[in-house]
Amino acid sequence: MTELTSTAIGTWSGGRFMHFGEPLDDDRLSALLRPGDDIATVITADAYGAGEADALLGRSLAGLPRGDYALVGAIGHDFYTGEREGAKGFPRFTDPRLRGPEGYADYVRMATERSLERLGVDAFDLLLLHNPDRVGYTSAAVWDALEAVRADGLTRMLGVAPGPANGFTLDVIDCLERFGDRIDWAMVILNPLEPWPGELVLPAAERHEVRVITRVVDYGGLFHDDVLPGHAFPRYDHRGFRPAGWVEAGREKLARMRPIAERHGLSLLQLACHWNLEHRPVACVAPTLIQEAGPGAKPVEAKRAELAAVRGSVLSAGEVDELRAIGDNTGSMTLKGAAPDHEGDALPDRWRITPELSELAVRWGIEPARDLTKAA
Repeated sequence: MTELTSTAIGTWSGGRFMHFGEPLDDDRLSALLRPGDDIATVITADAYGAGEADALLGRSLAGLPRGDYALVGAIGHDFYTGEREGAKGFPRFTDPRLRGPEGYADYVRMATERSLERLGVDAFDLLLLHNPDRVGYTSAAVWDALEAVRADGLTRMLGVAPGPANGFTLDVIDCLERFGDRIDWAMVILNPLEPWPGELVLPAAERHEVRVITRVVDYGGLFHDDVLPGHAFPRYDHRGFRPAGWVEAGREKLARMRPIAERHGLSLLQLACHWNLEHRPVACVAPTLIQEAGPGAKPVEAKRAELAAVRGSVLSAGEVDELRAIGDNTGSMTLKGAAPDHEGDALPDRWRITPELSELAVRWGIEPARDLTKAA
């Protein structure tokens, strides 16, 4: 077992399981994910490819001493008994159509053991609750179930990974207030072009001594510097659903950030990683490593090498603030999770703000109508 390092690679990279970028073949993807060359933390989720990502990562880890890398797993979507619901994916294991609270412990243990079997290891360093619904954020039965697998040695640490979209701000803070004594890590979306709303949860994480993994550090590939205006995204690539003009707008902001990167001899991806790591309590960055289409695309292996070279602290406080001001995206999108503008019944990924969450927002200086809504 080892501690998580400041850089990590997730099995969502490589285009095979999350439908962005060119799909890599088995050998190339296995080499990309294999710990080594200054990247010693790997992250997977059992739902990716309904177990296929676990299995492929397991082949990448074969033969490596267990103490040479940190392994992060994630469970939450029930692809064993649930039915896939189109683009929404598989239901959460807490879906009442599948089981009640009395069944959570059995499911969590089964899913954890099955994931470990596919990976070919005995235990995770960190096990994340993956994309929870409202029940996952608030249910003691869920966190009792996770604590039980830790007590039995199947993981050393526990954490929460909201998503996959932006939001869940009040829900994560609420989860930390309820179960912070059990939670070691949280995963949030954060990068210099997307400081909002991820930054809003960092004070609560710091107070509860919860370290943070940041993903989408590359902002859909823009920080890799090979997604240019007019970039043709394949039909299956979910980046094609972003608002029109997002590449052009992002590139304009990158042009203003580039002098800071050049001042420190950094690539734009490295700049984004360093910016994230300057935020307390961010302790690990996990950008998506994408192989774009076309002869002019940067090889994904070169992107991995850039990530591996991230170390130390190079940015001044003034530069961190300057980058945030350039990339400020406050109010740029509709957020998931508890939202002030949600109407109707709760959905698996969006629900109303309860009176308890309203009180929580006041305690943390958050005004939902101002801080958690899309600008007009």
